[in-house]
Amino acid sequence: MKRFGWIFLLAGLVMSACSPNNVKNEPSWEKYFAEAKAEGCFMLFDNAQGSFKVYNIERAKERFLPASTFKIFNSLVGMQTGAITDTGMVIKWDGVTHTNPEWNQDLSMRQAFRVSAVPYFQEVARRIGKDTMQFWIDSVGYGNKKISKVDSFWLDNSLQISPDEQLGFMKKLYFDQLPFHKTSMQYVRDVMLMESNHKYKLSYKTGWGIVGKRNIGWMVGWIEENNRPTFFVLNLESEDPNFDMINIRQKITRDILKQEGYFEGKM
Repeated sequence: MKRFGWIFLLAGLVMSACSPNNVKNEPSWEKYFAEAKAEGCFMLFDNAQGSFKVYNIERAKERFLPASTFKIFNSLVGMQTGAITDTGMVIKWDGVTHTNPEWNQDLSMRQAFRVSAVPYFQEVARRIGKDTMQFWIDSVGYGNKKISKVDSFWLDNSLQISPDEQLGFMKKLYFDQLPFHKTSMQYVRDVMLMESNHKYKLSYKTGWGIVGKRNIGWMVGWIEENNRPTFFVLNLESEDPNFDMINIRQKITRDILKQEGYFEGKM
């Protein structure tokens, strides 16, 4: 499969959008990053309308470590290869005490995904194996396709992916356009669903990695209203050691979606 580079993604979105004029730079979103004192970009693609909005297009072409957003890909490969049998598959706690107390217990795949348990998915990667993981990364064309140690390459800055590639990946996952079994993709979409009510469904995965002094954060996924998906990618960065990544990435994403009219069930 072709790499989801900027040219390929943009071309694909423009073709479905009818007119390049629907690709719009959105400077009004800058205020959310300024308020957080962070650099970043945000991408929003309304599939039904074919409208594509981006803040900070240049950053959208840069690659960064995927951090825990790679749990989406790791889960797909795990399901495909049998390293994960289903979302209820439990991996026992290894007895190592982690700073996140939610990780210090036996966890099912669904639980591990929701609390972003690194040890669980490190074990999944080890069970998949480096050669098999590389095969699937190459097959999908995931980011720069570089693997170092099999249980840490998405955390140590070896593997890198750009925001536009993340958006392309989300869109292909939603529409069963990745080279995995449809049941595998459905399982992963199911665990990505974090909020569901009569107005909207919000599916996403967050990520947070550190490269030197840089805190790199992600929130990637889609929001559905009236059975219509809109795909989004947030990427942000701060060198503040006290930066509240967990809350800020949620706030920026929700503030932008709210500004664009989402969460009301009217889109």
